[in-house]
Amino acid sequence: MKLEALLLQRSENKCELCKSTEEVNLYEILPQNSTSEQNCIMICSTCLAQIEKKAELNSNHWQCLTETMWSEVPGIQVVAWRMLNRLKNESWASDNLDMLFLEDETLVWAKATGDHDNDSAVDLHKDCNGVILQTGDTVVLTKSLDVKGSTLNAKMGTVVKNIRIVEENTEQIEGKIEGQVIVILTKYVRKQQG
Repeated sequence: MKLEALLLQRSENKCELCKSTEEVNLYEILPQNSTSEQNCIMICSTCLAQIEKKAELNSNHWQCLTETMWSEVPGIQVVAWRMLNRLKNESWASDNLDMLFLEDETLVWAKATGDHDNDSAVDLHKDCNGVILQTGDTVVLTKSLDVKGSTLNAKMGTVVKNIRIVEENTEQIEGKIEGQVIVILTKYVRKQQG
């Protein structure tokens, strides 16, 4: 039986963290040498976005860990421990963290990525007004920009359609101006509401 089928059976087609039945997919908990049913879990898109810091951390959503942290599956224990650490400023999360026991090997795995040390800050691309930007959005330049290595000058008010997020840098997006793809700083754009 394939790993995903085994995990779907184990999870009863639900997110193994919050029990949601919507958009449940296989999630590999890093780091790992080889994938197994011990280090992979089924999670929903809401949990995934918050774990990967693509969405704001919603404390109420993670109250589910009060129950799921007791799972015997090491992967679920690791994710629960990491998320409770990110939420440790919440009294309920701190209390649960105090109660959660992990075997030494599992605790080493949980600490391996350093994700638990990070606060709940999310890596989101935001425009000059703090509005979240996503790939495919349309933005307007709030400042005239000289494009390095080119004679192109992008004027203030220029509309840039179908932007692309630069994954590794939340301060940059890519967009096409006069047929040329350029990197634009998010602090110089305003999302066009459509």
